Amino acid sequence: MKTATTPDQIAPLREFVIATTEVVTQAMDESARIAAIKPLLARLISSDDWLAEDAAKPHPDHYCQYLLHCDPLERFSVVSFVWGPGQRTPIHDHTVWGLIGMLRGAETGQHYRWDADGRLQASGEPSRLERGDIELVSPATGDIHQVANAHADRTSISVHVYGANIGAVARHVFDAASGQVKPFVSGYSSSAVPNLWDRSDAVRRNITGAAA
Repeated sequence: MKTATTPDQIAPLREFVIATTEVVTQAMDESARIAAIKPLLARLISSDDWLAEDAAKPHPDHYCQYLLHCDPLERFSVVSFVWGPGQRTPIHDHTVWGLIGMLRGAETGQHYRWDADGRLQASGEPSRLERGDIELVSPATGDIHQVANAHADRTSISVHVYGANIGAVARHVFDAASGQVKPFVSGYSSSAVPNLWDRSDAVRRNITGAAA
């Protein structure tokens, strides 16, 4: 797959960030905000050539979470999850809403809920996301799950939008067998974010065209 190397190629991510910023600036409840952002994410993941190579690299030992953008007020963040063959998360929560959009490959997911006896139990049948599919997680509807690459022989990539700076959110991982709960903060696998804002080439082209 081609990956973004120029400001023109990365434009879909820039347009998504701009549109999502407009959404989170408006006063609305969580369900309305999610409903407004979901079609924006669907448009973003309808193609995959905008994702920079540095945000699409798998690690041989664990999945990677690359920061693509964080709102300056931390009202939302956008990340790429890159799964090597067979890699999976622990059972974990988010504490904020999130939308998961499948960009390449496929993921499987299993939701969990606490039963009446205080035990963590699998809830419903495992789900599978194929390219273009979107799934919601939220404390309001259930945000404890485990996710895995559906493929044992190739990389899968999903794009996630969260209602916070997800890498700096205090969350939890769970051991279903023992019921043990441990705090964790995911952080990010990247030390830099894509440069969305260098539109100088486009401006130069406009100036040149106007002068001509």
